[in-house]
Amino acid sequence: MRTLSSVLSETAANYPNRNAIRYHGETITYRELDDQVNRLARGLIELGVEKGDKVGLWMPNIPEWIVAYFAIARSGAVVVPMNTRYKPHEVSYILDNSEATALIAVDAFVGIDYLEMITQIRGDLPGLKNVIIHGKIADGMRVFSDVSALGQSLLGDGKLAAREKSCDPLENVFILYTSGTTGNPKGAMLSHHNIAENAKQVTEVLHTTEKDVFLLAVPFFHCFGCVMGITGAVTWGASIVPMPVFKAKEALELVEQEKITVLYGVPTMFVLELEEYRKGKEDGTKYDVSSLRTGIMAGAPCPVEVMRGTMEELGCNVSIAYGLTEASPVITMTRFDDSIEKRVETVGRVLPGIEVKIADNDHNPLPRGEMGELACRGYNVMMGYYKMPDKTAEAIDADGWLYSGDLATIDADGYVRIVGRKKDMLITGGFNVYPAEIEEYLFTHPKVQNVSVVGVPDDVMGEVAIAYIIPREGETIDPQEIVDYCTGKIANFKVPRYVEIVDEFPMTQSGKIQKFRLREIAKGALEAGKLTKLKPSKK
Repeated sequence: MRTLSSVLSETAANYPNRNAIRYHGETITYRELDDQVNRLARGLIELGVEKGDKVGLWMPNIPEWIVAYFAIARSGAVVVPMNTRYKPHEVSYILDNSEATALIAVDAFVGIDYLEMITQIRGDLPGLKNVIIHGKIADGMRVFSDVSALGQSLLGDGKLAAREKSCDPLENVFILYTSGTTGNPKGAMLSHHNIAENAKQVTEVLHTTEKDVFLLAVPFFHCFGCVMGITGAVTWGASIVPMPVFKAKEALELVEQEKITVLYGVPTMFVLELEEYRKGKEDGTKYDVSSLRTGIMAGAPCPVEVMRGTMEELGCNVSIAYGLTEASPVITMTRFDDSIEKRVETVGRVLPGIEVKIADNDHNPLPRGEMGELACRGYNVMMGYYKMPDKTAEAIDADGWLYSGDLATIDADGYVRIVGRKKDMLITGGFNVYPAEIEEYLFTHPKVQNVSVVGVPDDVMGEVAIAYIIPREGETIDPQEIVDYCTGKIANFKVPRYVEIVDEFPMTQSGKIQKFRLREIAKGALEAGKLTKLKPSKK
């Protein structure tokens, strides 16, 4: 078993001159990355970050995210990554719930003023002692490079070595907040071993070596980018090319320029890359993608034509991966010798060291071929939800089985098929979106009497939210005002793209909304062209 710090230090010792990160023409070797991590870790310790302290990390996919990730872990603290599209309410909740003592962030990203938001919420977070910013700072904040410089001045003081030695691979190093099905998000606690071992096994399936170059446009704040991407690449000494904002054209240009061999993405990203690649062939701006070897497609079901195009046109022998944050995250993967049919109809077979079963509502195992809830047990199961023992007990039973909430079958050869979702979650562009969160916010609108949110298919995003709303008596609601009410207040991928004003919902006899009926109604209306897609108003 290894800590995240030892994963990096061992690779730095084995491949000191290999490029760890390539970004905007600049390169950072593994020796340099290890040195930068040491400096920042010493700086954090000098600022008073104790072992076990929670440190928020709110940055896009840039080299500083990678440095901060390993530095926090090396200092014995716990990384609390946050979605770059979060708004003040979401950031405040996570920093407060995690009891974060420090926050490492950027000053701004894609027009979002992080400084303003941090200033707005800091007064409500008395435990947040240090705010470290890459970029411009406001009063009471520290510059990222200054903290590293402070750590450089403390070279040889021995504090970091002692702290690193005290870290146990089975200790918590990561708390990733997952959207709550009811109310607020839950913080899934992952250990060093959870992450290090899962990252190794996932990239072992891809036959990764130090010669590989990963293009990572999937967010670092998500397990896909951080565990499967960063930690997976570092395990073998491969290079990482971070991409802060995904654009298909830029992605293909980077594949050509950086000789990318490993490509990660949700199906939506591969759809857009295929479209851009085909367009390039037609207009003469061909992209050289001959360096592509493999990659991972995850986060949503993959249409067969997308898989076929990715493999045959892009030459990328991708694997389908399935899992969840609470499983560190990957449970099953397809292998290189699996047929296209196996890759699109199943999510592959279980990884070594992990057991899977299909269970009924009483958690009893079902025979092969029968549908039930997928559960897993093994090294990859999270430590639990932070400060939520009741929620942990609901997810993990006394025998260590983690229940996914997904309905699945397992065939005689061990291939897992995901049939549906037991919970109401929808997946928008690879992000998990729970209707209860959107509904909870929409209930604060003064004209809304009742609301129910479900998912509806979308060609680009996979699924998007549609909100069915019953107005208060005497009130009239324009669907556009609902979209505008959400914009800037909740993350943009959660904002409903369709809003339908109705008089009533389909109900059960016991008075519960029949969400499955709403999904059927929404899908039928979409197919009949009766839904109007909405965008935020320009202000």
